[in-house]
Amino acid sequence: MAAPRAGSGERAARRPSCGASSGSRTSATHPPPVTGRELSADPASGPVAKAPALWPRTAPAMAEGGAGGNQPPREHPQNLQGLLQMAITAGNAEPSQLEPMSDERRQWLQEAMAQAFRGQLEEVEQMKECLRMLEAVSPGGDGGETSEPAEGDPSRQASALELLAELCENLDNAADFCKLDGMRLLAHRYLEHPIPELRWRAAHLVGTCAQNVPKVQEQALALGCMRKLLRLLDHDGADAVRIKALFAISCLVRAQEGGLQQFLRLDGFSVLMRAMQSPVEKLKVKSAFLLQNLLLDHPEHKETLCSMGMVQQLVALIRSEHSPFHEHVLGALCSLVTDFPQGVRECREPQLALEELLRERCQLLQQQEEFQEELEFCERLQRVCFQTPPDDSSMDR
Repeated sequence: MAAPRAGSGERAARRPSCGASSGSRTSATHPPPVTGRELSADPASGPVAKAPALWPRTAPAMAEGGAGGNQPPREHPQNLQGLLQMAITAGNAEPSQLEPMSDERRQWLQEAMAQAFRGQLEEVEQMKECLRMLEAVSPGGDGGETSEPAEGDPSRQASALELLAELCENLDNAADFCKLDGMRLLAHRYLEHPIPELRWRAAHLVGTCAQNVPKVQEQALALGCMRKLLRLLDHDGADAVRIKALFAISCLVRAQEGGLQQFLRLDGFSVLMRAMQSPVEKLKVKSAFLLQNLLLDHPEHKETLCSMGMVQQLVALIRSEHSPFHEHVLGALCSLVTDFPQGVRECREPQLALEELLRERCQLLQQQEEFQEELEFCERLQRVCFQTPPDDSSMDR
């Protein structure tokens, strides 16, 4: 299992961008009462390091009600985040303010940290149990019979994947999951499982583990996840599977050069364009959003996209019945033409009639507050493509 990170007495902070989270670890027991000579701390976020040997001296008024007694009394730290804040405060204190920590408080701090490490082990054991359940198969399956065939039940497998996704919101748990060979199990069995719910839960778990963790991204790519996820996005008959596959692809290509190169080799932009032409609104929006961000992060691929006819296909999408999806299509088109004269010239092709389309769209969106970003993209495209020479389009940003 992964050793605790330096300066960390509990697992790494959960990703702020993700909605799912696992159950909180057992809270530390309350510390003994704080005297006027010990500083209490606000339970701010962050893990705790080792117990500080010294504690800052603080005036009694601070302990009872903040500076001058005018603020509400500070609560004693209830968890490890609060302990970290206390340790930071102690580390920043002036030497003249420091005094030895009492034995009673030192004992409480050590017990709190021991409890946190027990929480780490409990979550690792939960992941091991989930993986045992996922490795089991029903009688007559590809892996033969198991001693506990009930554990091959799809509902229990779905529950195991759901719990793993919650646990792996934690960065350390995601790394441990891969060390337990969990990613291999997803790549080799569950991304291609015959049951749609297990496929989409597997794709979601791949993305959850891979977010912002290069080692996990590299392992997923080495196991062939990108190819399988692109196939799911392009061909799966279940909308939920396609949406989750797109999420996982996004997690493997953003800020990951190896993932982007695999995406390009496997013709990922064509797959993304076909997803934008899907009747599934959520899939269309997310595909356009990913395309827009890839163009912003990797403008060196604009020429490739133009050679694929991306300008013409984006304009065709804008001509479809108006929907919130168009905001992201127009955003992608703006990203494509900015600082790229070839894209501007293609937007000016008479057969596209883009200038007239933008003028009509601006009239439609006027006074509609919910479409103001889309209106701004339209006005920007008008300026860049039709009010400046192509070679000067980079001047309007």
